[in-house]
Amino acid sequence: MDQQLARLLDDLYEEGRAHDGPLADRLLRLRNMTPDAARLIALLIRVRRATSVLEIGTSNGYSAIWFADAVRDTGGLLTTVEIDEDRVAVALRNLARAGVEEHVDVVHGDGADVLAKLPDSSVDLVVLDAERPAYVEYWTQLWRVLKPYGVVAVDNAVSHREQVVAFRDLLTEDPAFDVQLHELGDGVLTGVRVR
Repeated sequence: MDQQLARLLDDLYEEGRAHDGPLADRLLRLRNMTPDAARLIALLIRVRRATSVLEIGTSNGYSAIWFADAVRDTGGLLTTVEIDEDRVAVALRNLARAGVEEHVDVVHGDGADVLAKLPDSSVDLVVLDAERPAYVEYWTQLWRVLKPYGVVAVDNAVSHREQVVAFRDLLTEDPAFDVQLHELGDGVLTGVRVR
């Protein structure tokens, strides 16, 4: 990552923290992923050589910039899904500022609907950073769309452990997945489909 992009990401992260600080209503917050969590997932994209990455929960595009920079290296495409129309517009502006917009398809819609329309075994890596109680409902579709050795990465697995526990149980109880909790940032739970 070049220094100009790193500075933009630093600025966006600080803007997000300043925006979220005074807001009591969590739905009004941007709730950006921490830099450590985004860096880990970007590394996973590169290590996996992922060319098809799906992010559910775009917000202002902060984490999408990290992931788009990574898929630029792999020759891939990031599809990022956001249900809030205003946030889609902000994300598009931020992705353009970062110069990574050609590596991203921003979809205004619901994550479950987007998952249901994807072909079988079509995604290398899925990032879940949206409404955590919905992840259990995504399970069947996630299993279907992940390629062999595909990765699912879940943010906030430590900071909101109680909201992620049911999904974590699904992952850990499935013998097809190798699961690891990374205790950095707000915690990233990863599952690799090994069977």
